[in-house]
Order: sequence, then C-alpha cells, then structure tokens
Amino acid sequence: MRAYSASCEEALRARNLLKDWAGEGFLTQSHYQPMEQETACDLRRTNIFLRLVLFFFSLIIVGAAMGLFFVVFLSHPSQQITGVFLLIFAAISYAAAELSVSQAKLYRYGIEEALVVCSVGFLCVGMKLAFFSGGSYSARHSMESLVPAAGIIASILIWRRLGLHYAFLGAMIFVLWMAYDWTSSHVAQHLIVVAFYAVGLIAVAALRSGDRFTYLDLGYSVAEALLCFGIYVAINLQLSSVDLLGEWWRGLRSDTAFPKTFYWATWVLIWCLPPAILARGVRRKDRLVIAAGAIAALLTLATNKPYLGWPRHTWDPMFLGVFLAGVALLLRRWLSRGPDGIRHGFTARRLSGKDKQWINVASTAFGLAHSPAPNPEPASPDVHFGGGDSGGAGASSDF
Repeated sequence: MRAYSASCEEALRARNLLKDWAGEGFLTQSHYQPMEQETACDLRRTNIFLRLVLFFFSLIIVGAAMGLFFVVFLSHPSQQITGVFLLIFAAISYAAAELSVSQAKLYRYGIEEALVVCSVGFLCVGMKLAFFSGGSYSARHSMESLVPAAGIIASILIWRRLGLHYAFLGAMIFVLWMAYDWTSSHVAQHLIVVAFYAVGLIAVAALRSGDRFTYLDLGYSVAEALLCFGIYVAINLQLSSVDLLGEWWRGLRSDTAFPKTFYWATWVLIWCLPPAILARGVRRKDRLVIAAGAIAALLTLATNKPYLGWPRHTWDPMFLGVFLAGVALLLRRWLSRGPDGIRHGFTARRLSGKDKQWINVASTAFGLAHSPAPNPEPASPDVHFGGGDSGGAGASSDF
C-alpha cells in the first residue's frame, strides 16, 4: 500500500532520531558516524525551504501546461468536455507522481506532492463539470455530494500511499463540504461532521495499536491529533461556522440561532473534551495529542465569555496569559522535583531538538514576513552656488 519500502522509511526515521540525539549531545561523533552509515537509503530529500519552492513551482508548471493545452487544442469547450479533460489530467498528474516516486526516488521533495495535490483538485473539479453541470438543479444537488466523497477517498488514499500529513487534513475539509451538500440544517451539519470525525478517530486508534514504535506511528499521531481538534472545533459554536462551507471560503459569520438544548450541550462538551484529549495524550505519551488538548483547553477559556454572553474586557488576555504562565511554572516545578527530574515518564528537560528547529523555522518566516522595507535614499537637493561675483578663469557668478 505504501509507495516507499518499510526498510527505507525506518532508515529515515532512525537517521532523523540520530541527528536529533547527536544535536542535543546524547551521542558523540564516534558513535554517530557508524550508526549514520547503517541508516543510508536511496531516497532523495531536500530541506523545507527548497521543498516549498519546488512545490509551488510545480503547481505553476502543471497549471500552465493545462492552460496551454486548452488554448492550443480546444476552443470554447463545453463544461462536460472540460470536465472530461480535467479527469484525464488528474490521472496523468497522479501517474507522474507515482513515476517520480518509483523512478526518481523523491521523498517529501515538493514535486511529487504538487502532482498529487493537482490530481485531487482536477478530480473534484472534473467530476463536478463532467457529471453535474447539466440537468435539473434538484437532480444535480442530490448527487453533488459524490464530489467531496471522491475527494475524501482520494485524500485518504494519498495519505496512506505517500504518508503526507496534510492529505489527511484535506480529507477532513472535504467532510465539511459534504456535510454542507447533504443538508441545510446547521445543527445537522455540525452533527454530521462530528460523526465522521469520531468514526475516523476510532479507525485511526484501532489501526495505530499495532504500530506504536514503527515509522507509521507519527502519521497516526498527526491524524489522531487533527481529528480530536476537528471534533472540538465542530462542537465549539463560537469557533465553527453556522454556514460551514461559507466560512471556510468567505470568512463570514452567521447569526443564525441554535436550539437552546443543542447550544448548552455544546457548551458542556467544550469543557469535557479538552481533559479527555489531554488524558488520551498523556496516557499514550503522545505530544501531538497533548498539544491538541492544550490548544482546545485554551480555546475553551477564550470562548467561554462569548458562550455565556458576558462582556469582554481589554484585560482578559492579560489575566489569561498570567494564568497560563502560572500553570506552566507549576507543572515544570512539579516535574523537576520528581526522581531525576522525571515523573511517570515525563520530564521538563528538553530531550529533542525538534522544537528548536521549528522555532528557528518560524522565527525565520516571521522575520521575512515582517522585515521593514528599506528607506529610500533622500533625493539630493538642487545644488546652488553661493553667488560669488567672479569665478575662476574669468567666469561670472552665473556660470
């Protein structure tokens, strides 16, 4: 099912761990070098910045190639014809991605990622134009949910095939689209999304049980954290939209009132879910799930006043920040007072350099985004001479 062999992915996982441990001083160079040679594989990788550049350039190339094809070979095609050719482009894009993986051995290289993203986009747009652009509106509307359903299936297959974490996030977004197509009831839309995410969470938890210490565990951890957070966002009515698809695309807020029973039930749930997510993450020692639970708890504190209709004050963020800092200090102090600074397998000491790497990447990105524009050079004023009565070599003062 996976495009990459298990031995290569295990070797990459081991190499990343070795680099992490060596960077933190847990391994000496004499130990690191022979162990690094044992984790060699033939997959081609690149750094995150070049990966992003190749991703966006590949998107531009694929889009330009498709546009050129339509301009040269098709003149004012119908929507059905356009949809059929988009489906063909979807198959070609995915085949090119598979070829780049199997022949060029690209792994998280940006190029193959752009190709699979284009294949999913072409698939959904092509299906909509080819099969649902004609006929009566009622017939089209009743069957249009097949488009996001195809997007969900394609995204999950890509997630399983290539291990791309954001493909799973794409499947979750397609669930929102499908819920919007199924019903116009806002309560039903929220319940459909929660039901799909809950089923996905159960499935991921069941699949994950046998791969706790393998290279697959990270992918399952990301999926579980996304699903837990997605369930929370769908339940928190102050965060999720009444018009699910509309807010994703237009950033609008709807003032449609929910039934009181449903409204107050969600208020109770947003207080119950964060402790449950945190307990799940602590029990499995899963940092991503713990982070999802911590963010959910923070959002519960931030949205409690709007839920209850209480007025907000300018000092609310200050009190929240003081409270969170106090909790962090108390937790750190409690962990550090354990035997050797460890309690139940948790420690306040940093054991990994991944956080430092992400902080460096984030600081670089923010620095580039907020770097001030260079001040323009002030224009030199017109030079005026002092108006002497005579100049050199007999020149007058007007020279």
